[in-house]
Amino acid sequence: MRASNLTRYQSGLMARSAKPSFMGSNPIRVSNMPKSYFIKTFGCQYNKADSQRIRGDFEARGYKPVASWQECDELVINTCAVRQSAEDKVRGFLYNVSLYCHQPGVKKPKIILTGCMTHHGQTKLLEMMPMLDAVLPVGEVGFNQAPIRDDQVQAYVPISTGCNSFCAYCIVPYSRGREKSRSFDEIMAEIKSLVADSFTEITLLGMNVNSWGLEKVGIDLRKRMMRDDNFSRENLPDNQSQYLRPKTTPPFVRLLQAISAIKQIKIIRFMTSNPWDFHNELIEEIGQNKKIDRYVHLPLQSGSNAVLSRMNRGYTREKYLEVVAKLRQVDKNIVLGTDIIVGFPGETAAEFKETLDLVKQVGFKVGFVARYSPRPGTVSWRLYQDDVPASVKKRRWEVLDKLINKDNLQVRPKVV
Repeated sequence: MRASNLTRYQSGLMARSAKPSFMGSNPIRVSNMPKSYFIKTFGCQYNKADSQRIRGDFEARGYKPVASWQECDELVINTCAVRQSAEDKVRGFLYNVSLYCHQPGVKKPKIILTGCMTHHGQTKLLEMMPMLDAVLPVGEVGFNQAPIRDDQVQAYVPISTGCNSFCAYCIVPYSRGREKSRSFDEIMAEIKSLVADSFTEITLLGMNVNSWGLEKVGIDLRKRMMRDDNFSRENLPDNQSQYLRPKTTPPFVRLLQAISAIKQIKIIRFMTSNPWDFHNELIEEIGQNKKIDRYVHLPLQSGSNAVLSRMNRGYTREKYLEVVAKLRQVDKNIVLGTDIIVGFPGETAAEFKETLDLVKQVGFKVGFVARYSPRPGTVSWRLYQDDVPASVKKRRWEVLDKLINKDNLQVRPKVV
């Protein structure tokens, strides 16, 4: 968190009225011992990286970690909101915390919520979950303190924040805001400090790492929708329109080359990539640079062109298969993983079969398969009816989970 935000939290501006703020003291516990903290993390690698940076901020202020949330003075819940089930897990956890804290003699910790659920806004979150003492917008989690990592070999390094893509179902642009790339010098300085601490594996993180250094500045989609009561699918801009076109070697490829030149770095991973800007230069770099992991995560979401169009993904099944073919051409040992959503509004049996056929054709070894759930505020929540029955979603999920995951347990690659 940047210094200006520290001041805001110390004064309690983001906290519930008359309750202790994120950076303030907790009047519930009076002790000469250092205050303690615990972070409960839900969600993806980016959330894990955010939690590591929150740890760094806490310990820079003298807090000490504890092994369980039952022991802490301050409890941070880093949330995921990509699906309703993810938010339900958070609320279930808070319910268990509430039950515990209502036992006789138990002192309630200060509870701070951050992460992607902050898209609901502070007022609604405090209404939904009265136990919360403060809401820390995920965009306030900065890079002013060194993160504290448990792994002594592999390190997450975020290279950008937010997202400029307008995928219809996705909540990330609403919770994390417009895309902003970290500078080359800042990223390299962090990696060199990791090398000095004997780290040998780096995982670069971004909502779309391919677009690093290419994002355009502009208004976000929520503002566009608010200004137009007649907003429709046709109003959605192409994802490609939100990024600059590289005139030479894409910046992300140059970043990979610079990191690879550090001899102590043995493995470089990255996620996530979009098929529509998986540049030929990136494919060539993967083929010839053996420091780059042979596992490539390439979200599909659907194998149906009609569904991809409704999702506003910016590519077709043919384009996706073209990228896959090029990757396998430069190295036949590349292993592919993916993300797929089943039951997106309007998905027919025939459209699901197109996804199933493509999955069989590609031969994914890892698949994060999700059942569609509408996320309030997104385009699909506003424009489409959630019309695929839950039983159908469950059946389609089971088919893909078995085909991609359960049938490949013996050959599943390492996914950090």
